Amino acid sequence: MRSSKPIMLVEDDLGDVTIIKKVLKELEIKNEPIHSNNGEEALDYLTSEANEKPCIIFLDLNMPRMNGIEFLKAIKADEKLKNIPVIALTTSQDGGDIEKCFQLGVAGYTVKPVNYTRFVKAIAIINLYWMLNEMPGECERNIQIDDLVVSI
Repeated sequence: MRSSKPIMLVEDDLGDVTIIKKVLKELEIKNEPIHSNNGEEALDYLTSEANEKPCIIFLDLNMPRMNGIEFLKAIKADEKLKNIPVIALTTSQDGGDIEKCFQLGVAGYTVKPVNYTRFVKAIAIINLYWMLNEMPGECERNIQIDDLVVSI
């Protein structure tokens, strides 16, 4: 990621959290991962003035207490939080979930690859996309990408 802000993982499956953290480390993404077990915990973190806001949120949909769709509704309704990019990173391939997420303003929807190599490539592509993106309030930066080759 281009920002030094943390990456938020909203995920109830600790195995998936471990894999995502391993992938971030393998890709040498320096942003600190912060983890919440569900949407309610994530919202509590995000609404606290004491906590640094993340540069991006990876959001699972199927969680207890407050699921991903409910979390997305809440964050996009909050003026202070609505511009934080949210990527749905979930096992759900349900067309209704995809449609609802985009209606609510998700920045992307990625089905978690089962294969570890594909998981690494998926996160690498997401990282590259956000490195190239311009975000409100950021200074202009020149990013040079040499010999970019991505194959899935």
